[in-house]
This record gives sequence, C-alpha cells and structure tokens, in this order.
Amino acid sequence: MKALIVDDERLARSELKRLLTAVPEVTVVGEAANPAEARTRIAALRPDLVFLDIQMPGGTGLELLETLEPPVPHVIFTTAHDEFAVQAFELNAVDYLLKPIDPARLAQAVSRIATRTAATPAPAAESAAEPAPTGRLSAADRVFVREGDRCWFVEVGQIRLMESEGNYTRVHFGSENPLLFRSLNAMEERLDPAVFFRANRQQIVNLRWIDKIEPWFSGGLALDLKGGGRVEISRRKALEFRTRLSL
Repeated sequence: MKALIVDDERLARSELKRLLTAVPEVTVVGEAANPAEARTRIAALRPDLVFLDIQMPGGTGLELLETLEPPVPHVIFTTAHDEFAVQAFELNAVDYLLKPIDPARLAQAVSRIATRTAATPAPAAESAAEPAPTGRLSAADRVFVREGDRCWFVEVGQIRLMESEGNYTRVHFGSENPLLFRSLNAMEERLDPAVFFRANRQQIVNLRWIDKIEPWFSGGLALDLKGGGRVEISRRKALEFRTRLSL
C-alpha cells in the first residue's frame, strides 16, 4: 500500500515514517508539508493511503480533502488535537490518531483499511475486464460526496443507483441517498459503461447490484436491486440490456 505523509512538522513526518517501517503493508512514497504541496503529490504519486495532519499553514487537512479529484485515497488523520475527531469521521476517515502516535494503534488503523478493502464486493465476470475508458471512474475509484454538512468517501462500485431530480442527481449507496448538484447526464459521462447502465431517462443502475430480473409491460424488464430499489426498463432499452449481458 503506497502512503503519503502530510504534516508541516519535519520531525513528526520523520517519526511517523520510522513507525511505519514496522508495518509491512505500507510503503511511504512521499511527504508534504502543507495542503498545496500535498495536493500536487497526491495527483502525481496516486497513493493508496494518506496520513494527514489537520492544522497546517495554508489550510487544514479537512479542507484539503474537499479539493481532491477522484479517486480519493484512504485517509488516516494524525494530529495533536482531538476536537476535530467527529468532523474527521463524518468525512469517512479510516481512523484518527493522536500524537504521539502509538505503534499498536497505527498498526490497527492500517489493518482497518485492509478489512475495508476485503469487504468490498469483487467483480465476477468483469474481473478480467479492461480498465474504464480514459477520463471515466472505475468501480474501484473512491469519490468525495457532499450534501450540506454531511460528507462521504464512496467507492464508485458501491453506488447501486442514480436518479435524476431535475438538474440534480440522487445517489444511492448503503443506507444513504444524498442529492448532488450535477445532472444525470453529467454523471453518466464519468461512469464506466461496463459497470453502469442507463436504464431510462431518469435512472442509471449499477449492473453488479442487480438481484432479480422480471419481465415487465410491453416487452420491458423490471430490475430489483440488492439493498433496495426497483428499476423499470422499456422494450427498446431491454434489448440493449440483454445484448450487454449476453455471453
């Protein structure tokens, strides 16, 4: 797992790097001393994990996360301040470690990432598929989703359904369904067509989350999704759907 350490204190970076030598799952590929430098390093190095301080010159680690382009890496906050813990976990941080960092807690935090990764449903027939087209998000990419004061880091493959609400899009994952200020057409342009299917003018469905398929009116189909939701496909779209899923 490639890791980037972001902290404005050189000694703090050195100490964390030393502690990580005892964690074989992690390889430190770079360091940054402020949010601007971190943003550049994340874009260039594409780390799987970022150890992120909160209070830094030029902005906070929390503010940095809101500016990152997907895919967003896993984040473990490392800070001397405990008052930001609630906000950090609202951002779906993997863990929140207080300085001085305890080696056992550090190993536990890294282990939590491995557990999350193992819990992600692996693609079946698509496991050997080609990567998503350039500029599109793959199922394994993680995106930053925000609605009001609530924020999530979501793996694209965990999104089972998107629904149009005027010029906005309702996104369904887990038990959440935030409303994003982007149109369904704009969302479709970012998605991998091997994973997501435009079922009708109002809905895009993740093919991997289909639980049951039933015949519907006039030659159409009805799709029941794992986790809840039903999607109806017209006869014309049903022909495209069958072609897509045929051997």
